[in-house]
Amino acid sequence: MARRPGTGASKGASMSDVARLAGVSGQTVSRVVNDNPGVSSETRERIEAAMQRLGYRANAAARALATGRFRTIGVVTFNLTAVGNIRIVDTVIGEAQAHGYAVNMAVVEAPTEQDVRAAVRTLTDRAVDGIVVIEARVLDTPNLQLPQEVPVVIADSGASHDHPTFGMDEAAGAREAVAHLLELGHRTVHHLAGPAGSNPAQRRRRAWHRMLTRNACPVPAAVPGDWSPTSGYRAALELLGQEDVTAIFAANDQMAAGALRAATEKGIRVPEDLSIVGYDDQDFAPFLTPPLTTVAQDLEEVGRRSLAHLLGLIEADGARDASAARGDAPHRTRSTGRLVTPALVVRESTAPPR
Repeated sequence: MARRPGTGASKGASMSDVARLAGVSGQTVSRVVNDNPGVSSETRERIEAAMQRLGYRANAAARALATGRFRTIGVVTFNLTAVGNIRIVDTVIGEAQAHGYAVNMAVVEAPTEQDVRAAVRTLTDRAVDGIVVIEARVLDTPNLQLPQEVPVVIADSGASHDHPTFGMDEAAGAREAVAHLLELGHRTVHHLAGPAGSNPAQRRRRAWHRMLTRNACPVPAAVPGDWSPTSGYRAALELLGQEDVTAIFAANDQMAAGALRAATEKGIRVPEDLSIVGYDDQDFAPFLTPPLTTVAQDLEEVGRRSLAHLLGLIEADGARDASAARGDAPHRTRSTGRLVTPALVVRESTAPPR
């Protein structure tokens, strides 16, 4: 027995059912399903209403064959315990879903060339339209080949690969932190550094060193940590056993929190005896005692720009395919880098030295 459009039971509704209910041709329904132009907003709304009423679901495989697109992006990230990575990933996923894309994710705990290749291969095997790589710590490896068949965007300000990159200007943030402490009158600034394997940590450390050198300040040895409050606490205890330590720049807020604890235990007052600046402006920073001066990063903007550029590349690929089918001359989208500038947030953990 044939189904009658609009009678309620809609399981298995076809494109023809939608066309009959909407009073249009099957070709017009196909244009709407495949996001093709040339359909008026009124007709599109009528077709979408018919699809919703019938419970019509487009066959993803058939749509991919028709459009060459899967409406899916891949995300490769190296550490989901890092606050910065989580914020970028969350934004990329949210923005992708808002644009009608699903997301497949590959988490690489040890960012070796072999593991990254495997993660990318897994995503391309799942049929993605493009890939966002977050914190690309091994992309400078000469032998690493990222796929050429899909667009790739890198959310990491330090990547020097032949792909569009978006990230925070880590060096600018560190310069702001050190400049603030020097302008308060501190003779030099000690540094609680992040892990050696982290690109953001190394960029912050280099900027700290350059700022001290540029201002003819003594450059003390940086004390390494691992981003954790415990490592900041231990590193600060080591530093505070020395004389004339009046200012500390910590590579992130968690290590700065550990340094605050170490200062309290040693009877050193912040900011009267010791100024501390963190990095990241995490949610807890204003609630420390005293509230922490820190560098705020708009990582959500990094995620938004990365995803927007990737979708633009995907659309450009579609346009090139259509152009090639017409015999037009090929054109390419140029890969460019984009850095988001962080901002220093001055609170009560910094003051002129006594």
